[in-house]
Amino acid sequence: MTDDSPAPSERPTGLRALLPDLAPWRASADFRRLWVAGLITNFGSFLTLVALPVQIKDLTGSAAAVGAIGAVELVPLVVFGLYGGALADAWDKRKLIVWTEAGQGLLCAVLLVDALLPEPALWPLYAVAACTSALGAVQRPALDALVPRIVAHEHLPAAASLNALRWQVGGIAAPALAGVVVAYAGPGWAYGVDLATFAVSVVLGLGLAAAPAAHEAVRPSLRAIAEGARYAWSRKELLGTYAVDLAAMFLAMPLAVLPFLADELDAEWALGLMYAAIPAGSLLVGVSSGWTSRVHRHGRMVVLAAAGWGLAVAAAGVAGNVWLVLACLVLGGACDMVSGVFRSAMWNQTIPDELRGRLAGIELLSYSVGPQVGQVRAGGTAALVGVRASVWSGGLLCAGAVALLALCLPRLMAYDVRTDEHAVRLRERKRAAAAPADPAGV
Repeated sequence: MTDDSPAPSERPTGLRALLPDLAPWRASADFRRLWVAGLITNFGSFLTLVALPVQIKDLTGSAAAVGAIGAVELVPLVVFGLYGGALADAWDKRKLIVWTEAGQGLLCAVLLVDALLPEPALWPLYAVAACTSALGAVQRPALDALVPRIVAHEHLPAAASLNALRWQVGGIAAPALAGVVVAYAGPGWAYGVDLATFAVSVVLGLGLAAAPAAHEAVRPSLRAIAEGARYAWSRKELLGTYAVDLAAMFLAMPLAVLPFLADELDAEWALGLMYAAIPAGSLLVGVSSGWTSRVHRHGRMVVLAAAGWGLAVAAAGVAGNVWLVLACLVLGGACDMVSGVFRSAMWNQTIPDELRGRLAGIELLSYSVGPQVGQVRAGGTAALVGVRASVWSGGLLCAGAVALLALCLPRLMAYDVRTDEHAVRLRERKRAAAAPADPAGV
């Protein structure tokens, strides 16, 4: 068994030890294209993320109506997420990415047209949210399954950090801008910019190399989906990452009630900052993520960071000063980023290529269903007991649930990438595939 960790003399020190590891960016042109395309389209998508609930709030004045966005997105997310994973294993991943990106652009055009009407209708907002959820669910497993193909095994934690950093840049700039744009120009401008970003992203996606199915891949079917589910069930440490993230997002995601929290704090001007605060915390970790490549006990970091997320959200629900609320959300975003980096590293460094799409579909459910159902929970709880109680109670329940899962899943806490049998096997397989052929046939 070999350890791919750098020798002590090769490890960066001082400030360099904290800076992001750019090895995936330097080594892979396809990773660079994918990263830039994601940066551009994420910026536009975050504009819509803010504009859509604000528009529904203005049309209905109801927290439950805003939270219902999560309900209409849930079923397409579950159905198409699982099937999208099977498609990612059986079809060319580049084609799936490009076509779904184009489809999401068309749906954004529908939002733009509706916003420009003299009296915008409510139902198209929910219909587009559902269809966008379906296309995103088909696309995400292909994106996740493509990264381990274009990035070296030892660079996958760094790639996860860089991908998260990309998300954070858009997540900070776009919500802050969207709060101003929606307030002074209306949601149509936000939808228009989002449509333009999808067009650019499609062009960049066309430049990716083809990514056909693995030789061992099977046709997309219910049987293929069940095979992926059986594999996930056999890997209790993977189940732990799914369960921890699902609990954290379902119980403690506060996005649906942020417009109402801003109203209660008499700080409507801070709504965009509230949406940007969680990505800002993630960015702080992202720009200092060099340390993540030197951590080997990924499961423990997932648990500790998810519990920290819950406690930070609980503090945001209790705080009475808007700046303190923003600080708590920033801290929560930092914890969520740490959890996400190590979850992604565990998935990418241990799942075989022929199953990666289907496992990415299951992964999609863990980190996407939670926030969607969490919006319903947050909005419904706010309607029953108030906005603040909805936020702080969800945070405390999250921390408690994560602690219980850690006790029930010892394999998650014991995971070590240096010795885990699945990580060792995949590392050796990639090393053998990258080795030059012996011309003598020896």
